[in-house]
Amino acid sequence: MGGEERWCVVTGGRGFAARHLVEMLIRYDMFSVRVADLGPSIKLDPAEESGTLGEALRSGRARYVSADLCDKSQVLKAFQGAEVVFHLAAPDSSINNYELHYSVNVKGTKNVIDACIELKVKRLIYTSSPTVVFDGIHGIFNGDESLPYPTKHIDSYSATKAEGEALVIKSNGINGLLTCCIRPSSIFGPGDKLLVPSLVSAARAGKSKFIIGDGNNMYDFTYVENVAHAHICAERALASEGTVAEKAAGEAYFITNMEPIKFWEFVSLVLEGLGYERPRIKIPVFVVMPIARLVERTYKLLAPYGMKVPQIIPSRIRLISCSRTFDCSKANDRLGYTPIVPFQDGLRKTIESYSHLRAECRPKKDGPSKSSICLGRGLVPLFEILLEICLLLLLHVAVADILLWRNKKQTLTTVFILVAVYFNFIAPGYTIITAVSKLLLVVSVFLFIHGILPEKVLGYTIEKVPGSSFHFSEEMSRQVALSVASTWNSAVNSLKSLCKGNDWTLFLKVVLSLLILSFLGAISLQNLFIIGLPIAFVAFFVYEKKEEEIDHLVSKFISFGCKLKSNVTGKCLKPEKIQ
Repeated sequence: MGGEERWCVVTGGRGFAARHLVEMLIRYDMFSVRVADLGPSIKLDPAEESGTLGEALRSGRARYVSADLCDKSQVLKAFQGAEVVFHLAAPDSSINNYELHYSVNVKGTKNVIDACIELKVKRLIYTSSPTVVFDGIHGIFNGDESLPYPTKHIDSYSATKAEGEALVIKSNGINGLLTCCIRPSSIFGPGDKLLVPSLVSAARAGKSKFIIGDGNNMYDFTYVENVAHAHICAERALASEGTVAEKAAGEAYFITNMEPIKFWEFVSLVLEGLGYERPRIKIPVFVVMPIARLVERTYKLLAPYGMKVPQIIPSRIRLISCSRTFDCSKANDRLGYTPIVPFQDGLRKTIESYSHLRAECRPKKDGPSKSSICLGRGLVPLFEILLEICLLLLLHVAVADILLWRNKKQTLTTVFILVAVYFNFIAPGYTIITAVSKLLLVVSVFLFIHGILPEKVLGYTIEKVPGSSFHFSEEMSRQVALSVASTWNSAVNSLKSLCKGNDWTLFLKVVLSLLILSFLGAISLQNLFIIGLPIAFVAFFVYEKKEEEIDHLVSKFISFGCKLKSNVTGKCLKPEKIQ
């Protein structure tokens, strides 16, 4: 790069996609780069320290600049002398906090635009999101840039991203500034600290077995190097003279790998590649959505007291259960964008980069105990569904964490809830019908009182429950019918196998399940609470602490049983041989 040194700024430079963009800019010798972000310094991974980015920071080709986008004076200082700005900064999309997202995605973007205009920056490329055109209800199939913004977005992140995008497009041409917006779809690749680690974390906790919806929703994923390449294509197009720059400027562009795939197939490929099981249990969206709404409302109440951001929230359920594929023809035509890394190659590189998260690489002591596995996977399908859907999703905590006393606060809270349930519904000796009727009565009174409350009470906004929340749509009805039909067909297939008389394993499972069911049916709810719950809270805890000793005793007992069976069988067969 001869002549006068040319500078560009990458906001949000500590982020996943931004780091890959910085490395590509340096590798192509296009600009010297200012990496702008919050924080006093940039922390590199060991691989980055010895790679292109680390070397560039040491040589001065890249410089880290601490800048708060909400402070215009800091933005002006960071942009001094820059020819191009790549604006990638944005808060975590999983945090549904409107004030946070508005301050960065709208106010911060306005400061970026104003600074570019004042300092006569030539080009501004803004990283937007495909969710700016997604309403969370209707799937998108091969959508193009003619799609309008919806009247209501799925979350505050998408809504504020759309506002920021509109500001950037509107600013095109002011004081010679050329702008465009990039909408990369579902970024993945090495260095991602969100997607793959969260999938692995769920798999290790036994939570990755669920498929939300029918599992057939199509998705467009984008390998991170293709995202960086798209930004460079946009910059080169805007830097061109004549009609190329004129056609490219003031527009938004979808960016994908141009290889749509089923969302849950992608998840399965990642998990299988790292040695974990594929998701297999399908849960209809209408079952999960009320739980997700409850979890989100609970988070809003308890967030000030330290509750972690939940994974099960309505916007995320909509994102992972709807189809979202996009047409990149416009980006190809006006920016010259074509993916440089095919999907399969990107997937392979991603899986290889997370070799330390493989199932077999998990340290033995750090892995889950057999109690955790038992509680996470369920003893039989019925218990699996009851424990994991009702407790895991509804309470948004792991069953194992509660029963194994790993989080004493959660365990004690659960105990208090169960005690309240016992004294209100079990101890009075109610039948199941009476207990359910009383519960519905309480819910009805709550909804009525909630409905007549004013919109604001002592400065707090009271969110009304819309009638549509209880509406059973045609799609929901179809999904329920399919679920019932699937369950019935599975039962029929099991009966067919039993009729053939050659599947002893299935026969023993059915007999054992029915015996357990008949045993439980003979116990009153009162006794089940008094006897069963203390046993559950003590037995699993003791087993985790004395796992090896108990396993040794069980092994000896099984070995003794096998020897006894062998001796009995030998005695029974011996007379026949003599004859």
